[in-house]
Amino acid sequence: MPEMTRYEHGVPSWVDIGTHDLGAGVRFYSELFGWEGQDMGEEAGHYTIAAKDGKQVAAISPAQDPGPPRWTTYINVDDVDEAARKAASAGGTVIVAPMDVMAAGRMAIFADTTGALIAAWQPGQHLGAQLVNEPGALTWSELSSSDPAKSKAFYSAVFGWGWGGGDDYPEAQVSGRTIGGLMPRQPGTPADVPDNWLVYFGAADVDADVKKAIDLGASVVAGPADIPGTGRFAVLIDPQGAAFALFQASGQ
Repeated sequence: MPEMTRYEHGVPSWVDIGTHDLGAGVRFYSELFGWEGQDMGEEAGHYTIAAKDGKQVAAISPAQDPGPPRWTTYINVDDVDEAARKAASAGGTVIVAPMDVMAAGRMAIFADTTGALIAAWQPGQHLGAQLVNEPGALTWSELSSSDPAKSKAFYSAVFGWGWGGGDDYPEAQVSGRTIGGLMPRQPGTPADVPDNWLVYFGAADVDADVKKAIDLGASVVAGPADIPGTGRFAVLIDPQGAAFALFQASGQ
């Protein structure tokens, strides 16, 4: 069981979602993934930490804006203020300026150079996800970009990422280890869908989880389908309109 005790600078470390119906959002993901939610109270804006097998894996909170709900990916950084300066210098926009989240840590949110939102997290008492690469836990992070070259330059400048893989699917790397992917925006993507980060959660059985998600009110965007030599995946929209994905590694 991959339990995390630290994250290297530049590695995705946390995900959360803002929903318009907090109770319904907690119920959907809890029933789908077996999460247990802990509401952190009014002082924390009812930010609800989700745990799997007693380990923190994600969070659900009331949405802060009237737009469609979305999952946000957080990148672990040594210095969030420096990350914000680099984001602005690289052509991004600081959406949420660096701020303390009580004693949990320090955060900021940026729009990258093609408009995708990404967050930076400097941990205090809250490390990030304590469990990854397991069913119901963060297992992959993927950027959909309308300009891959511009995106690669931005993330290299801000987080120090290297890049591997081919042009059809560049892979982000930290210290030579692959930590995420970049999907060139696909033809036919609706014009009103912005570039974005997609969160993948692990699944023991993608097909069974897709069926369960549909029964809970979700809809399927892609898959389930095989990725040769890698695993099986599906992309879904939850009942409130947020996209997320499932991934089952080959041989699992």
